[in-house]
Amino acid sequence: MSLVSTEWLENNHSKVKIIDSSWHMPNTNRNAYEEYKKDHIKNAIFFDIDNFFNKKTDLPHMLPDKNQWREIISNLGIKNEDRIIVYDSSDVISSCRCWYTFIFFGHDPKLISVLDGGFTKWKKENRKTTKLNTKTVKKNYKAKIIKKLVKNKSEIKENIKKKKFVVVDARSKNRFLGLEDEPRPNLRSGSIEDSQCLPFNEVIDAKNKTFIKKKFIKEKFKKMGIDKEINVVFSCGSGITAAVLALAYSLINDKYLPTVYDGSWAEYGKIE
Repeated sequence: MSLVSTEWLENNHSKVKIIDSSWHMPNTNRNAYEEYKKDHIKNAIFFDIDNFFNKKTDLPHMLPDKNQWREIISNLGIKNEDRIIVYDSSDVISSCRCWYTFIFFGHDPKLISVLDGGFTKWKKENRKTTKLNTKTVKKNYKAKIIKKLVKNKSEIKENIKKKKFVVVDARSKNRFLGLEDEPRPNLRSGSIEDSQCLPFNEVIDAKNKTFIKKKFIKEKFKKMGIDKEINVVFSCGSGITAAVLALAYSLINDKYLPTVYDGSWAEYGKIE
């Protein structure tokens, strides 16, 4: 169950660990942690995407190493057997990345879900929120890397010839086609050879920020010639919105585990 509804979370609130993984694009001038301090779902723990990444590289938002992840999650008071619900106030973008990262580090996919519609829908329905800080007690979380769920630049380049999987890019069509400059400096415009494009916002309902119906998600992948027999790897600008498509695809293919090119265009499109 990759998604849960706001109603489900309200009814099961005391049985789960809740994570607020809100993150906003730099050009929005929004501070996710400051917003969390003013208003969040009761008992939610703040997950800071801008700090919880691999700081040994200059690429943005790269997966942390195993020891770093173990320390981060232990400090948040989360155990391996916890049922976790992740939400954000950024149109489910960053909550999907958090969901993916937990699965990459071995958390049971059945025990982690994203709140469909996120904080936007929760508040719109006048469900309870608080500004009280959530106290946590450090646990001993054990992490294990599931290596097949991430691709690196060498594997992406090798795949152009070997075609073992299809790369689907979550960026806008204009960025994918090279008609629009990249928001980050020192990146060329364009896309990975032989990749396909499905802008992540096409799987999100613009009005209520929930995922569109499964039948419409199926149609979008079918148009690209992708079915359950094809291996799919998702890419984007820096690995964040790729996870939105990975979650969408998991809704129509229950055997699929989210697989992301972590460096994405921030790495592949780098001007050397």
